[in-house]
Amino acid sequence: MTFAGNPSSNRYEFGANWASFVDNHYSAERRRMAADKLLSFLGKKSLEGMDFLDIGSGSGLHSLAAFDAKADRIHSFDFDPLSVSTTGKLRQLAGDPSNWAVEQGDVLDADYLETLGTWNLVYSWGVLHHTGAMWQAVENAARRVAPGGLFFIALYSSNVVKPSAEFWLDVKRRYNAAGPSQRRWMEYWYIWRFGLGRNPLRLPLLIKQIYDKKKGRGMSYMTDIRDWLGGWPMDFADDQAVVDFLKERFDFELVRISTGEACTEFLFQGPSSPPQPELVNVQT
Repeated sequence: MTFAGNPSSNRYEFGANWASFVDNHYSAERRRMAADKLLSFLGKKSLEGMDFLDIGSGSGLHSLAAFDAKADRIHSFDFDPLSVSTTGKLRQLAGDPSNWAVEQGDVLDADYLETLGTWNLVYSWGVLHHTGAMWQAVENAARRVAPGGLFFIALYSSNVVKPSAEFWLDVKRRYNAAGPSQRRWMEYWYIWRFGLGRNPLRLPLLIKQIYDKKKGRGMSYMTDIRDWLGGWPMDFADDQAVVDFLKERFDFELVRISTGEACTEFLFQGPSSPPQPELVNVQT
């Protein structure tokens, strides 16, 4: 089952959130952690010999991680112009490498995607469910995977969301309609109810959670809270439905899955040759 938001309503300012993250939280330690996490989930020591397509690059930290992991070629694009410029800043920190391109693009624009060709590692973490057309976005992204290539995506899971998907869709609508002071109140409300569980004695556990967030992907706890509360449009997907969809549509095999958090991480591998159209016998 998928719970969908309305793509025509106010879109959250993702780019501004990621620009703030880079301005206030970027560090060499986060850079190293992001690369370590990427390689760990892929089960690789480096990305040498591979190219990397980052769909919805956001802060650019994970494109930078691919660069640090020695990917042969990197292409980062995002719908939000501010995310594009923020990714560009991290590219500059890497020395403006010629093998890393950054531009604006839309995963729902099939004509644009066609110009990119195929890649042996297509990556999109926490992005495709914010397009207003998640299944189309997943399909479009999957078509960029080269034969035998890898497809690493993360999607908000309906299997673990509490209290309910409908509850959070309502929260997101209200957050996006709120002014700055109301948003700040909602962020404190989230920390009190879901970070601390309405129990101040859980503060040490919250501090550990904040550290683990940084250690896991180099991310910031507050940046992720704002992204969660504001992320709109929004879809939730059942984990098995994602596996079944990519198997049925593309014959992708699930290599690895990480569940239990808000986003489920999936790593798929495509078949060594693209699926052939079914032949139809025409009798005369």
